[in-house]
Amino acid sequence: MIELIEKAVLAGLGVMSLSQKKAEELVSDLKAKCKVGEDEGKALVEKLQNIARDARERISEMADMEVKRAIERFGLVPREEYDRLAKRVEALEAKLAGTDSNPEC
Repeated sequence: MIELIEKAVLAGLGVMSLSQKKAEELVSDLKAKCKVGEDEGKALVEKLQNIARDARERISEMADMEVKRAIERFGLVPREEYDRLAKRVEALEAKLAGTDSNPEC
């Protein structure tokens, strides 16, 4: 019975948008309508929140991967590499500026 309710909740509310308040409301409804015990209801809410947290993390990881792929497809340089190259250019310019002022050649 609980598994059926869990599937219905996941489909109806959406795993991603289950807030604490909604979860508490859900427990109250389950207790009133389905005669679900307090502990069982809380366990269900905790499980749903864990599922939601895991789903958010997976979506975030997928988004990061897609952004990295897009950067590579467009030939863009990641910020870290840009900063590293900018420092290198600065060092080379400073080195060249030092050799220009030394007319030994």
